[in-house]
Amino acid sequence: MEKQGHSEMESILLESHSHLKLLTISRELLVTHIHNTQCLVDNLQENDYFSAEDAEIVGACPTQPDKVRKILDLVQSKGEEVSEFFLYVLQQLADAYVDLGPWLLQIGFSPSKLIQSKAVVNTDPVSRYTQKLRHQLGRTSKFVLCYAQKEELLLEDLYTDTVVELVGFGNESLGNLDSPTSLLDHATGILNEQGETIFIFGDAGVGKSMLLQRLQSLWAAGQLDPGLKFFFHFRCRMFSCFKEGDTLSLQDLLFKHYCYPEQDPEEVFAFLLRFPHTALFTFDGLDELHSDFDLSCVPDTSSPWEPAHPLVLLASLLSGMLLKGATKLLTARTGIEIPRQLLRKKVLLRGFSPSHLRAYTRRMFPDRAVRDRLLDQLEANPNLCSLCAVPLFCWIIFRCFQHFHSAFDSSPQLPDCTVTLTDVFLLVTEVHLNRTQPTSLVQRNTRSQTETFHAGQGTLHSLGRVAHWGMERNLFVFSQEEIEASNMQEEDLQLGFLRAIPELGLEGDRPSYEFFHTTLQAFFTAFFLVVDDKVSTAGLLRFFQEWAPPGEAAATSCSPRLLPFQCLGDSGLARDDPFKNKDHFQFTTLFLCGLLSKAKQKLLRHLVSAAALRRKRKALCAHLFASLRAHMKSLPRIQTGGFNQVQAMPTFIWMLRCIYETQSDKVGQLAARGICANYLKLTYCNAYSADCSALSFVLHHFRKRLALDLDNNNLNDYGVRELQPCFRRLTVVRLSVNQITDVGVKVLYEELTKYKLVTYLGLYNNQITDVGARYIARILDECKSLTHLKLGKNKITSEGGKCVALAVKNSKSIIEIGMWGNTIGDEGAKAFAEALRNHPSLTNLSLAFNGISTEGGKSLAQALQQNTSLRIFWLTKNELNDEAAESLAEMLEVNQTLKHLWLIQNQITAKGIAQLADALQKNTGIMEICVNGNLIKPEEAQVFEDEKRIVCF
Repeated sequence: MEKQGHSEMESILLESHSHLKLLTISRELLVTHIHNTQCLVDNLQENDYFSAEDAEIVGACPTQPDKVRKILDLVQSKGEEVSEFFLYVLQQLADAYVDLGPWLLQIGFSPSKLIQSKAVVNTDPVSRYTQKLRHQLGRTSKFVLCYAQKEELLLEDLYTDTVVELVGFGNESLGNLDSPTSLLDHATGILNEQGETIFIFGDAGVGKSMLLQRLQSLWAAGQLDPGLKFFFHFRCRMFSCFKEGDTLSLQDLLFKHYCYPEQDPEEVFAFLLRFPHTALFTFDGLDELHSDFDLSCVPDTSSPWEPAHPLVLLASLLSGMLLKGATKLLTARTGIEIPRQLLRKKVLLRGFSPSHLRAYTRRMFPDRAVRDRLLDQLEANPNLCSLCAVPLFCWIIFRCFQHFHSAFDSSPQLPDCTVTLTDVFLLVTEVHLNRTQPTSLVQRNTRSQTETFHAGQGTLHSLGRVAHWGMERNLFVFSQEEIEASNMQEEDLQLGFLRAIPELGLEGDRPSYEFFHTTLQAFFTAFFLVVDDKVSTAGLLRFFQEWAPPGEAAATSCSPRLLPFQCLGDSGLARDDPFKNKDHFQFTTLFLCGLLSKAKQKLLRHLVSAAALRRKRKALCAHLFASLRAHMKSLPRIQTGGFNQVQAMPTFIWMLRCIYETQSDKVGQLAARGICANYLKLTYCNAYSADCSALSFVLHHFRKRLALDLDNNNLNDYGVRELQPCFRRLTVVRLSVNQITDVGVKVLYEELTKYKLVTYLGLYNNQITDVGARYIARILDECKSLTHLKLGKNKITSEGGKCVALAVKNSKSIIEIGMWGNTIGDEGAKAFAEALRNHPSLTNLSLAFNGISTEGGKSLAQALQQNTSLRIFWLTKNELNDEAAESLAEMLEVNQTLKHLWLIQNQITAKGIAQLADALQKNTGIMEICVNGNLIKPEEAQVFEDEKRIVCF
């Protein structure tokens, strides 16, 4: 029967006018798969094919199939043109009639010019809802929220890309993404095909929310994947507003608490359930979600209709129990981890690189003269410049600069002394408090910072009270009642430190409020703790309890309450590190150290009694000393390579930040003495360039020579500059994977050649070009004690390679050179061949993945006939063939000192490997030749099974 229907359809399609008959043959299929009749009726009526009476007749039918049958009856009764237009509507509104897509392709429907001239209006509920979502997201993402609510900044004018890095489960780098849209690429960076969540993390202020806002804007403009029809954006802190007994269905969460469809919500929701891959969810700020609700006490939900607590819905969405296949983006601050089974991708935001900062400066200051003045001041103050690597702090500093520029006759002047984060937040507070002052064209505001803070004392106290109340309870959203309880006035809200937000729980229409950023709430919390006379010593130090070891801190800690992943697996939130998910506490302690520093006493003595200030400062210093001693003793230590190595944790970075805020040499000296090691390892601590200022502040008190390992952080060139006070002590300098360019390498050259102490220089996986390679060659020339040099995975070509090779040739001390992953090619290989001839000290050399072919390989082989120092030689992932293998075989007959030769993933065949194997008959020194990944088949490799030194697979 089915075959007969197909043959009938095919015969109809051969006829010139067959649309009416086609509807007859396909009637059953159309009745089954057309669910949206209103859209058809609207278009038929709009083009005068249906009268109002026809529409009423269809509307009177009791069921959807009956309506479809009635439409077909009416259409067919009106003839061929109406039947053709009916098919045209189905074709044009593919979203509305998605089930008919294959059928429309099968029949090969092609409308006439007359029908194509007819207007088709999309009244499909799904399409209308998509349009509404685009309008809503386009409106809400158009402007950037800022402190000053009196002004609006266009996202398009302000947004600048940051360093976005794909990482593995262990946060190892997998490469950078070139644009925000690459986050949604289904072929890049996938860690777990079964995972549902793209996890984006980074430090506070690094641009996580801005990145999501950019994605919203792109989707609203139709510039993301056209297959994404729904975009739902939630901030995780919204889920803290729900009470323990609150329940709602997934449909209510999406429609009532985000965006409600104007028509047929049931049909829209059914489409979403059927095609979840058409939806994109973003959940911003997992670290800001705090609730007493215990997910472990309730079952998971996989039913989209069953009411459940909103946190259960969130966890089920992220795990894929609800809407499996939808794209989900989740952001959190560094330190949060989620179960691996949830992860699809893991993305680390690293903030502004120097090039990003320059681009951002151009956007913020289109006037070149003003921009150059700002850049000159930043150049003169590396500490301030390094703070600008964090986009939030950069924005604050730039806004202050704009204020000075407009207020003081176009002669802005940023502070030219050491600037701490506390200074920056005091400055922005002063700027916005002064916004309440009446302006005059002829009279400047001459109030000092002290006078400004004294005049705004009441406002500051109210802001501090609500900030502290929330911080104690891990709350970041405040009700109208809580705001009123702090005695805050309407004019205080207009300053912009707090902003109204639309997200609410199930109750009430009154607005809720939040601080512009969690760091701002932390600042006002610290300010309250300092200036409120009623705060006891214990209250002052409460957030410092987070510095205690896990066991000791358990009783007194302000640790966050339950998060939505505690019931999803043992690999969820780690509990061994008391600093995970506590950046808001860390910033509070940091600002406490800054506000109670000696330099801030002049400002604060007008806001708090001298006795209270002395008491709090004394208590802080004593606790800081004790915490430092206890923490330094708890760090793991090992003896390795003649070094006493201490493995610092991210916690240590926070301590350094706090020490730096105090600007106290006494505290810095204590911290330096507490290190008690000559090798400080700070890898994977997510240190930023500004942290190098804090590190230098401590290490310049260190009196002995020191090895410093800062691999896999985010220091960039500004961080290298901030390390300048340390270089007079450093023998080991490891700065791999840190976004360092030639500018930073120039600083290294200037500093390292002053003291000539360096023995190990690690610069793997940075952004060094031939320009930087020349500086490195000069370091090697001038630092006679340098033994290890790691330059792999940079941007060094043959020119840079020749410079480094010449320096290697002249060095009598170098032991190991790593050049993996550059592009030195055959010319660079020839230069290294010259360096290898009769070299007295070089034992390890990697020229892997450098585009070296036959010519370069032969040069290296010939040079090794005149070398007795090299023990390990990596030539993996080049373009060496059998001719190069023949030269290497000839070398092996002469060179008896080379121990390991790696030729993995080249273009050597069984013939070349046979030549290498024959050479081993005359060589007793070499231990292995690795040739796996070459052009050799398993059966061919069996010939070499007896020669154990040939590794084929």
